[in-house]
Amino acid sequence: MLETIWFVLWTLLWAVYFVLDGFDLGLGTLLPFLGKTEQERRFMYNAAGPFWDGNEVWLISAGGVTFAAFPKAYAVMFSALYAPLLILLFALIFRAVSFEFRNKVESDAWRSLWDGVHFVANLAPCILLGVAFANLFMGIPVDAQGVYHGSLLGLLNLYGLAGGVFFLCMFVLHGAIWLSIKSEGDLQTRALAAATFVWPIMLALLVAFLILTAFYTKLYDNYLAMPVLFILPLLALAGLLGARCMLSKGKLWLAWGCSALFIIGVTFFGVMGMFPGMIISSLDPAATVTAFNGSSSQLTLKIMLGVALVMVPIVLIYQFWMYRLFSHPVTAKDLDDHAY
Repeated sequence: MLETIWFVLWTLLWAVYFVLDGFDLGLGTLLPFLGKTEQERRFMYNAAGPFWDGNEVWLISAGGVTFAAFPKAYAVMFSALYAPLLILLFALIFRAVSFEFRNKVESDAWRSLWDGVHFVANLAPCILLGVAFANLFMGIPVDAQGVYHGSLLGLLNLYGLAGGVFFLCMFVLHGAIWLSIKSEGDLQTRALAAATFVWPIMLALLVAFLILTAFYTKLYDNYLAMPVLFILPLLALAGLLGARCMLSKGKLWLAWGCSALFIIGVTFFGVMGMFPGMIISSLDPAATVTAFNGSSSQLTLKIMLGVALVMVPIVLIYQFWMYRLFSHPVTAKDLDDHAY
């Protein structure tokens, strides 16, 4: 029972991370396309400025839960996916540096350099996260000892690349809606146009990815065994349709909320389709690491659950307060008050 609870919590932590850091990643990816002037680029940096480092707490939490609740899954995952995870780590490091270094020198060339770093450091995680999770859904070549018998290029298969493009588009849509909330004037107009442009592409990718999932994975086995789980992809679809509807009505916060629901639905659809598998072996089903054979002791899970029930609500309350405090659009005064 505790293993199942922690599996759901593990999924939820990844979903929250994708929702919160997803708009930062999408926003950074849009920087060279929407930021036409130096002031607009600063607006885009400051639209993410108060949030991006706090949002990454959820990535640390997801990784920490994997380590503490499912140590065997953690060991195999960080061994098999070492190269893409290391690239992801360096990308996130350089993203942090780009925020802090960009305005340290009064030089257009210096700012352009860090704008380029910022773009790549946001683009890469969008794609890498999609490639990694798509391969986890499909299964990776690990043996009973947890040894990975593949390569980095082997992860760039059709389904993995489809996952990368899917996540990229999902985060870009999420980021465009966020920028619509946090900006005004011409920048907001372009952000709304970007969200409207990306939305039908996202819908097409959703349909394509669901079809590819039927051919490349066994995720639907759980859904056929428990039809109630089909509520997850339906929630994702409802979120995507709701985002478009709210955009057309100018209800931007509701549009962002619907986009968040879409991301949560997508995450739960994939991960719950794997259950109880966490690291599915494409070599030998018996070598698959599950929530049951890869978990910590019952005592560890009980102690962690108690800590989580206390600490997670505190973090959520703090982040809710922070988002409420900085909910207003970025203004020229904000640019004077902030270094970004």
